[in-house]
Amino acid sequence: MKITIFGTGYVGLTQAACFAEVGHSVCCVDIDAVRVSRLNAGHSPIFEPGLEALIQTNLAAKRISFTVDATQGIDYAEIIFIAVGTPPGEDGGADLKQVFSVADAIAAYATSAKIIINKSTSPVGTAQKIKARVNEGLARRHLALDMRVVSNPEFLKEGSAVEDCMRPERIIIGIDDQAGIDIFRELYKPFSRNHDKLIVMDSRSAELTKYAANSMLATKISFINEMANLAERLGADIEMVRKGIGSDSRIGYDFIYAGCGYGGSCFPKDIQALRRTAAEVGYEPHLLDAVEAVNHKQKHKLFENISKHYHDDVSGKTFAVWGLSFKPNTDDMREAPSRVLLESLWNAGARVQAYDPEAMNEARRIYGERGDLVLAGSKESAVEKAHALVILTEWRNFRIADFDELRAKLIDQVIFDGRNLFEPSRVKQAGLSYYPIGRTVVRAGEA
Repeated sequence: MKITIFGTGYVGLTQAACFAEVGHSVCCVDIDAVRVSRLNAGHSPIFEPGLEALIQTNLAAKRISFTVDATQGIDYAEIIFIAVGTPPGEDGGADLKQVFSVADAIAAYATSAKIIINKSTSPVGTAQKIKARVNEGLARRHLALDMRVVSNPEFLKEGSAVEDCMRPERIIIGIDDQAGIDIFRELYKPFSRNHDKLIVMDSRSAELTKYAANSMLATKISFINEMANLAERLGADIEMVRKGIGSDSRIGYDFIYAGCGYGGSCFPKDIQALRRTAAEVGYEPHLLDAVEAVNHKQKHKLFENISKHYHDDVSGKTFAVWGLSFKPNTDDMREAPSRVLLESLWNAGARVQAYDPEAMNEARRIYGERGDLVLAGSKESAVEKAHALVILTEWRNFRIADFDELRAKLIDQVIFDGRNLFEPSRVKQAGLSYYPIGRTVVRAGEA
């Protein structure tokens, strides 16, 4: 099948590469000419395991192409995906300018019927608004074309987006006229070979499903962080609690790891957008309010631990930071807990020596060159002449540490662990002070 996808961010680019990989022909449209040029040369603008190889393979097979020409993309295919950003607006609601810009382009340049599939995370009712907007644009051109608009939310996880796309757990199709559902079964057939993964519903339910899913996952994270804070005060170990509740099949182990808060491009903005939607219909979402409040507070947890250890004076101290991305296997620093910590340390007069396997360029883009930030070449060099180590991202190569080397290099011999990577007893044995989340604090020299 021939497909056009507007937007080459995480969602659009991953979906495009995976569609091409299974044999569809895909034309990708983006307004960023530099980005398009890099993509046509086979270079992915984002780090996502396996994505660049798929782009290169399918460019060579001529199953994928990239252009800035909206008209070319609209003419290319009957099926058009909208996969552009919906960042939070000033009021916390989703900003749909980019979505509506694509809709306006389709209305302005289409000469035949289209199936418009909105994959951008959008508030309930957006599919219907897109359809109305397209039809109004066509009416101004005195055209009456059959334009069908469908909601098809994405459920990709950064760091495993290719795998999630190739082997989805479910494919949600929000369609208000189910007479044409067969085309979607054909479109997604390569991804549903073992069993039919399509779940068909109306567009408004599909749009709410996306927000509900992310809100549930964010709720689990904030819940376990709330329990971690309580465990600290009660002398309990949150890791033991996690194992105890995770073994219940109704709860499970996913998303119940205590830490320094969630970040990324999805959970924070989607919680805000759903809260805004609730306000528009006169409903007060107490649970969502609490989820966001707990997460906001949790992002300051590491700095609170640091301040407590140093009696509210970190001026002149140098902190080694392991991890800048909001999660492993991505270079994404949007809403990352690292940003809260770095800025808090700088405001208090401290310096930072940071290392991340993939997010160094992103950190440089965000913060530029500054005297209180050194981007180190390795996790080992980051701790050179540092007073303390702070861990913010659970990258795999951070899980194994040479504690003897850390004790020798860290001036104050202390670790602040925002991801509970180590066993407190092991760190204590090495003669280091250790501040985990929701677990017993270890202080060097104490019995």
